[in-house]
Amino acid sequence: MDPPVARAGLARRAVRLAAAALVVLSGAPLSIAVRGAGTARRGRIVAAWARVLLRALGVRLDVRAGFAFVAGSPQAPAGTQDGRGTLVVANHVSWLDPLVVAATVPARPLAKREIGEWPLVRTLAAGAGALFIDRERLSALPEAVGRVAGALRDGDTVVAFPEGTTWCGRGMGEFRPAVFQAAIETGAAVRPVALHYREGEATSTRACYVGEDSLLASVLRVVATRGLVVEVTRFPEVRLAPRGRRRGDRRVLAGLAEAYVRTGVGEAPERHMEAGTETPARAANVPAARAGVTCSASVRRDPAATGDGR
Repeated sequence: MDPPVARAGLARRAVRLAAAALVVLSGAPLSIAVRGAGTARRGRIVAAWARVLLRALGVRLDVRAGFAFVAGSPQAPAGTQDGRGTLVVANHVSWLDPLVVAATVPARPLAKREIGEWPLVRTLAAGAGALFIDRERLSALPEAVGRVAGALRDGDTVVAFPEGTTWCGRGMGEFRPAVFQAAIETGAAVRPVALHYREGEATSTRACYVGEDSLLASVLRVVATRGLVVEVTRFPEVRLAPRGRRRGDRRVLAGLAEAYVRTGVGEAPERHMEAGTETPARAANVPAARAGVTCSASVRRDPAATGDGR
């Protein structure tokens, strides 16, 4: 675990913890109130609440639009989806990730069953329209995929973290293909989203939540860090070209989405940024052998996504 580039003082930490506690507690009655609201309205309310909580914790959002050029895979533009939802997939670093995605892409989260056993968190997750999955029982996987497919057919956007576990932020794992079956069955598009935590221009591991680490320890690291930014790169929606259902299609789609995300977290091409302009990044072979794809990407800041880019 890296030490912080700049450490927050004790007074700042105390204020952040108190403010975050107030926001979390206010979320309980808010979650109950929005359960009867429509999906779009609920998403906007949850997004606003998530942004306030992130700000209370001292985490700043830097939302960017990513543009990747992919070859070697049967990809088709998303196009019109006739009211179907979108499957949003992202790399997984921290307990902050669902908040970060909720703040930038109003959607229903796919969460592990254990979260539903925590009283306050269960209430908050239910208010956000969470879909729960039991990762310990493979026999429950088809049912979970069916629930995701049902939500996509209803026009909902669903967020999943296909790695199945968190990573420290300096790398990422392979995307497991199971949840992509829901997109295959419904013809829904997939939107890859890359999450990259940094302090200044350096990658930060301060927000990670891995191994035997406790949630409390991770929270205390976050509030003790000054200048913690999470860079959110949202790539265009993609889906496979219509060709009938074939064995392995979900693995191809998972590999394609993974390749996009790797460009956003900096594992593949070098990213180039100039203030307010887009510049192409150098092409690189992305290690996503399941899809057999080659990616290059560029990004630009997208302040309109959250109002002020924070």
